[in-house]
Amino acid sequence: MLALAILANVLATGGLRAQEEGAPPSGQPLKVGLYVSPPFVMREDNRFTGMAVELWERVASRLDLQFDYQEIPTIRDLVQATVDGDLDIALTNLTITEGRAQRIDFTHPWYDAGLRLMVDEDQGAGFWDVVAGLRESGHLRAYAWLAFVIVVATALLTLFDRWFDKDFPRRWRDGIAESFYAVMSVATSGRPPARKNLFGWIGRIGQALWLVCGIAVLAYLTSSVTSVMTTLSLTNQINSIADLPGKTAGVFTGSVAEEYARENGIAVRSYREIEGAVAALVNGRIDAVIADAPVLEYYALQHPDVPVTVVGRIFAPDKYGFGLQHTSELTRPLTVEIIGEHDSGALETLRTKYFGEREQ
Repeated sequence: MLALAILANVLATGGLRAQEEGAPPSGQPLKVGLYVSPPFVMREDNRFTGMAVELWERVASRLDLQFDYQEIPTIRDLVQATVDGDLDIALTNLTITEGRAQRIDFTHPWYDAGLRLMVDEDQGAGFWDVVAGLRESGHLRAYAWLAFVIVVATALLTLFDRWFDKDFPRRWRDGIAESFYAVMSVATSGRPPARKNLFGWIGRIGQALWLVCGIAVLAYLTSSVTSVMTTLSLTNQINSIADLPGKTAGVFTGSVAEEYARENGIAVRSYREIEGAVAALVNGRIDAVIADAPVLEYYALQHPDVPVTVVGRIFAPDKYGFGLQHTSELTRPLTVEIIGEHDSGALETLRTKYFGEREQ
């Protein structure tokens, strides 16, 4: 009986140690968590595919591993579920960082990436941006004075023509409309309508001076709006991460991009997936999207009808790996298989399948 008790204790201790070392219960499939992030993890026809999924299934097949997929809503939840032991493998374009490495293990890196920016294709100023720019530059106040002058000129011209021109409309509303049309023709086109010359050469000189005033007004209106739009176009243009201070960027919840933006003082709004971030960008709720370069590039390539573009060089370069619990017994065999995929060229072939040939 004593021998049986000792044997049972050894077996129980060994089983506990195996659990503590991150080994899944014998005979049970691995719990593989997925965060959908095209083209690394995609959901198609009730199944998962993508570069990360294909790579995982290749190495899992070589190691004869059984597994079940479980979709996780955010990257933060994916990492936390792995820390808590609710998942055995974290699968997506999961960036290897020091902070994450303190909480979970990583395999050998299988993809080199980094962050880039996505912006609206039309970064020009909108109507209300122009109005705000005109107000800040003082032009709106000048426009108000011009409007006042136009009203006064219309009234004076109406009185003048009613007094001196016997053919001028007698009804006030008709006369005011005629005078307003004459004033606005000069102000907006620089050309007066055909009018009777009531005072000979003096009248012609007066009409010429009035025409010069109209041309000056037209030139001022054109130049002021153009200068404001040019200034807004230059200040609103986003071409690199250096252009983001003072603007709001969209990021994925729990992503490295979110950490980077907050550490660098960039205002952010978090979204669970790229569709939500792009919708916010197109609708003007955010000024740019910060995310992994291959994810943004793939989205722009697959959605040519969406008015977005990826700009700037890659910044904050990083690497992707599979995430596992600390001390998982799967870390080493998975790493060995991934290195083998690197060495055989199979991983590069897989990358080319999703991203095409590398530029020389």
